[in-house]
Amino acid sequence: MVVDAAARFLTQRERHTMALIEAHNTATGITLTTPGMERIIIPFPAPDAETLNVVVWRDTVGAVAAGIAADAWISAVLGLSCRLVYLADTTSRKIDPAFAPAGQPVNFADGFPVLLGSLTSLADLNTRLAVPIPIGRFRPNIVVRGAAPWAEDCWRRIRIGNVFFRVVKPCDRCIVTTIDPETGQRPDKTEPLRTLGTFRRDRRGGVMFGQNLIPENAGRIAAGDCVEVLEHGPPNVMLMSVSEAEID
Repeated sequence: MVVDAAARFLTQRERHTMALIEAHNTATGITLTTPGMERIIIPFPAPDAETLNVVVWRDTVGAVAAGIAADAWISAVLGLSCRLVYLADTTSRKIDPAFAPAGQPVNFADGFPVLLGSLTSLADLNTRLAVPIPIGRFRPNIVVRGAAPWAEDCWRRIRIGNVFFRVVKPCDRCIVTTIDPETGQRPDKTEPLRTLGTFRRDRRGGVMFGQNLIPENAGRIAAGDCVEVLEHGPPNVMLMSVSEAEID
């Protein structure tokens, strides 16, 4: 994770060009690349590396510094003083207990470990947009196809491969969806949020696309796996009525 000089997390919300940084796993750490810069190979921190507390939303989490070279590279790319940090203790940050059993961990993600997006729901959105967008705008970990548009609102438990997932919360979308991940630019500062807001705004004011998942077990999933819906429920998106949306 990248943090600023105050050790608070940085995302594409503040620095859109973060979209152009690619991270690749290696056996000993990660490699970062971005256009116009030499790649950097960053090893896992040594046992005696600097430790620091960092802030992700309302959570303060213990982290380990990735090192001076990593900090310099990230700072040069983003044009401000910042640092790269590593989560050594993957159990230290917890999912909101309102949506998960107490003590269930999440890493440096916004709030949940997995985000699911549906291509048929995207297709429905794209019929309403002047310029269609790809699913990458929503940054899902898992992309599914074949269900009816917005069917995922009623899923409660699914299986992919040999992994079971609980579907715990719809995803409230932010300005990151307006950033093209291929260019780091915002071709339209209002879309897709403006259009989503006309038919996917919930009664608390959030604009919803995708579902947050929590895995129940460790396992392997792969592209092409079938998605089996094991439990259904009422829609977990409480949408505004047309009259409510018009008042808003």
